[in-house]
Amino acid sequence: MKINSKFTTQCPWGIFAVSLLSCMMFNLLNAQSIHVEKVFGPETDTGQYKHPSSFEYLDNGDFFLVYYGGKGEYAWDTAVFGSRKVKGSDSWSAPVAIAQNPFQSMGNPVLWQAPDGRVWLFFVVRFGETWSTSRIMAKISDDRCKTWSDAFVVSMEEGTMVRSRPIVVGNGNYLLPIYHETGADTEKTGVDTSSLFLLFDPAKKKWTSSNKVYSRMGNLQPAAVLIEDQHLMAFSRRGGDYEPGDDGYVVRSDSYDGGKSWTQGVETTFPNPNAAVELIRLANGHLLFVYNNSMDDRSPLSCAVSTDGGTSFPYKL
Repeated sequence: MKINSKFTTQCPWGIFAVSLLSCMMFNLLNAQSIHVEKVFGPETDTGQYKHPSSFEYLDNGDFFLVYYGGKGEYAWDTAVFGSRKVKGSDSWSAPVAIAQNPFQSMGNPVLWQAPDGRVWLFFVVRFGETWSTSRIMAKISDDRCKTWSDAFVVSMEEGTMVRSRPIVVGNGNYLLPIYHETGADTEKTGVDTSSLFLLFDPAKKKWTSSNKVYSRMGNLQPAAVLIEDQHLMAFSRRGGDYEPGDDGYVVRSDSYDGGKSWTQGVETTFPNPNAAVELIRLANGHLLFVYNNSMDDRSPLSCAVSTDGGTSFPYKL
């Protein structure tokens, strides 16, 4: 999974603005304007490269943000860094490394506070030259990100990665969207790149896996929401290369048994330039979809809202 260099070069701090923008879009239907905040840029000494951020609004009112940084996407010095914005403060703390390894590269941190207050940090560890050699690891914090457990394995299948936050399904289990990336070319993913989902039972402390979701060009980085009862839906980034084209679309899949099994991927009408997407269920039950409304550029950043459980997305910005 290569990161679009045009985006990171033109806007080196943009990924952090995107994270904050996604959060602030929660109130987009009533908001008069959307505030975009620069958090960290090239001046922050965690390496020139800083990519995908994830943050959580903790139950004490603090924000905590994570990202991975280093000399470059495929550099061996990349680590996961964390920063806190204390409730009522106007500034973020200096980033500190919270997951690093002198022999492997880190990537794609995902932060999530579970209903019991425990904070999960998922991330990938790359063992070879490309992301298709990665595995998924995690750490947990029981003191709102002040201290962390040792890292532990979530998935040892070669090529498994994480990008999107978990959700809680109807029976109280946690559903973690993940994907399996294939191919040895940093300029494209294999056509059999697929999305899948891990279910975690907090009582049994056990992970189980769904089937893999395949599609025409391959798909990755699914984002899932609970529609009702046992019905879930997910939107995924399309696979393939990064060349301009006219046939790249967001991929949809549905589950009707609480996330245990999923339909194979179907292309939607939403364009996708081989870039991540976000799908969130709002407090009122509406669905917020954040995406790039382009097939060849990670701009503009757009959003769409569904008021009918994902059947249609008539409201677009």
